[in-house]
Amino acid sequence: MKLFEDDGEINLLPKDGTVNYLAAVLTETEANYYTNILFREIEWKHDEAVIFGKHIITKRKVAWYANEGISYTYSNTTKYGLMWTENLLALKKIVEEKAGVIFNACLLNLYHDGNEGMAWHSDDEKELVKNGCIASLSLGAERKFMLKHKKTKETISTQLKNGSLLLMKDETQSHWLHQLPKTTKVKSPRINLTFRIMKV
Repeated sequence: MKLFEDDGEINLLPKDGTVNYLAAVLTETEANYYTNILFREIEWKHDEAVIFGKHIITKRKVAWYANEGISYTYSNTTKYGLMWTENLLALKKIVEEKAGVIFNACLLNLYHDGNEGMAWHSDDEKELVKNGCIASLSLGAERKFMLKHKKTKETISTQLKNGSLLLMKDETQSHWLHQLPKTTKVKSPRINLTFRIMKV
């Protein structure tokens, strides 16, 4: 099932959750500006995971910024929040106005090109506020984003454009998986900021 971008009022999911796509919360000029700034100023590190007892280091790089004292554990590794930068706070304010909620953390992902992606998963770790909104801001290369229902296996896909915002909320994480598939067609980097509401 293919769904094209909408103005954020339409739910991309047919059931069991809410996903809104806002095609242009930043202009192309603004998006390119922040892409270049974040590429340089963020404390990027290769992501690490412990899977079936094996220590894995990904090509993709990540960074975890959050309010003081907020940590995040996934794939059997824990990240401790870095202090917000002025540019991250500016983007956080824009996203909060669009989403209508206040976020206290952000996981950033840096994909150097289409050879780097993210496998099927749900953001349902215990530290996250259950059924809270996760706002995903895309900067840089346009990439395909997919969702798959956990029971019916129905899939939905959309293109995440430079400067766009995807809002996943309500019961989405309980019933749907999502992924960023790899592709040989994309040669340039993408930065993804996923603003989250963590338990405090």
